[in-house]
Amino acid sequence: MTKIFNDPSDFAEEALAGFCDVHAGLVRQVPGGAVRRYRPTQPKVAVLAGGGSGHYPAFVGLIGPGFADGAVVGNIFTSPSAQQAYSVAKAAESGAGVVFTYGNYAGDVMNFGMASDRLAAEGIAVENVLVTDDIASAPPSEAGKRRGIAGDFPVFKVMGAAAERGDRLAEVVRLGRKANDRTRTMGSAFAGCTFPGAETPLFTLPEGQMGLGLGIHGEPGLHDTDLPSARELGQELVSRVLAETPAGAGERIAVILNGLGSTKHEELFVLWGTVAPLLRSAGYTLVMPEVGELVTSLDMAGVSLTVTWLDDELEPLWVAPAETPAYRRGNAARVSGADTAAEAADAGKASAAFTATDASRSYAFLCAAAIDAARASLHEAEERLGRMDAIAGDGDHGRGMVRGVDAAAAAASAALGQGAGAGDVLAAAGDAWADKAGGTSGVLWGAGLRAFGETVGNSAVPSAADLAACVTAFADRIVQLGKAEVGDKTMVDALLPFAGSLARLIGEGTDPAAAWQEAARDAAAAAAATADLLPLKGRARPLAEKSLGTPDPGATSLAMVFSVMGPHFTAVPAPQETVGAKA
Repeated sequence: MTKIFNDPSDFAEEALAGFCDVHAGLVRQVPGGAVRRYRPTQPKVAVLAGGGSGHYPAFVGLIGPGFADGAVVGNIFTSPSAQQAYSVAKAAESGAGVVFTYGNYAGDVMNFGMASDRLAAEGIAVENVLVTDDIASAPPSEAGKRRGIAGDFPVFKVMGAAAERGDRLAEVVRLGRKANDRTRTMGSAFAGCTFPGAETPLFTLPEGQMGLGLGIHGEPGLHDTDLPSARELGQELVSRVLAETPAGAGERIAVILNGLGSTKHEELFVLWGTVAPLLRSAGYTLVMPEVGELVTSLDMAGVSLTVTWLDDELEPLWVAPAETPAYRRGNAARVSGADTAAEAADAGKASAAFTATDASRSYAFLCAAAIDAARASLHEAEERLGRMDAIAGDGDHGRGMVRGVDAAAAAASAALGQGAGAGDVLAAAGDAWADKAGGTSGVLWGAGLRAFGETVGNSAVPSAADLAACVTAFADRIVQLGKAEVGDKTMVDALLPFAGSLARLIGEGTDPAAAWQEAARDAAAAAAATADLLPLKGRARPLAEKSLGTPDPGATSLAMVFSVMGPHFTAVPAPQETVGAKA
């Protein structure tokens, strides 16, 4: 259990600040993460690892010569936002392009993808390399759906070494994808991890049991089995990994026996005593193996075995020198010189003046009140939503929603105070939600609120038909981004019934307040019905069976939020609010 913290919600930010201070000779903190202290003397590809925090030494601990040029850091187990990824890329880019590399999780794919689009629009060459090494999370026929776990490390190492020797962007990307295609990982968990400030772990196991097929975001294993001896566990891990040997693989392999946070090195060494002989007896030569904590999950008790099949291209990159705060190999040349460029180019731009009618400004007060109501509701439900999410996910849904709505409420209030209309207030709230919450739900809620705001505009109080159109725009944007359908066990299972009911009822002439209330009841019923579904999207998908009987937390929180927002979105703004908006 994490014992040292101030405000638990600030844990990740404070840990990053402390890390950057300790290792100020190698790294520098920038908005969204950290980059190398010094810029390269010549343009080179910037390799940027990224994901949620809680995995140290991944990802910031791997910044330095021979490895990453920077790391994009989200909250604990939560995808960083698109703005964070963009900011880090702008600070690290030196003229040869950028490659984001990260585990295959929906929130990361969305946010790094949006950051890439923004960078490309500015003329910066950018690519993405996803890691999909977790053999437990999908069958070989669906390898593209697999999670990225400890296989992140060798893939990042190969790419970092290739970039360091001066390879061009396309070649760095090709080698990274090749390393990923040749990397397999299997893990097991003995006990769950605990968030800072939480009183209980994200999951527990019965005495004498272990979970086989763990994730690195606090997820339980896919299958619970009797706790084996070290010899039996080593045999299990090796047999499962070697069963997925890539076609045409050679006899030289990189091997990582990775601890997840509270499994002691001595235990790993005992396990290595079985793993290494088994691999050698299978005819393999072990090339500079690593045993220790490289990709962790807070204080989870667990272990994973990663194998990367090397060849004449990959082996020199695996053994190449590197010097980072958490990992050193050989003698990497440390660069010195000028500090890296200051923060992202747009970080200090002044806010644009808002233009809106008095009518829209009056409705903006109701929009801000709707977000405040959502904030109160989510704070009250935070722990419950987290427990629901921990059944088959990483347990961060409640915390992520609270972070998002807190940021949204603050941004809405600030925009309101600057004279923004309803559309700009909601857009500002959406952008802040996506930036601070991160993760899949963060980017979806942020995009949805922005779409709502773009539709309501800054000219008039919306009519009943306008309000239905705003909700439809909210739903369309989320479906477009998340690609989920009804039945996938996501927030869409509550969202589409709500949007459909509201549009139908308003089309029939029902009073907007009554229509919203009835649509909210339909959404709540649809959310409750997701207990009978198996998840087909997101982090809960690999643990589908465990989620049966538990409603989807994203659908549950959406129904809850829409229910409390309704009285504000459907109200008639008071005249005095127009005067207040000008103050």
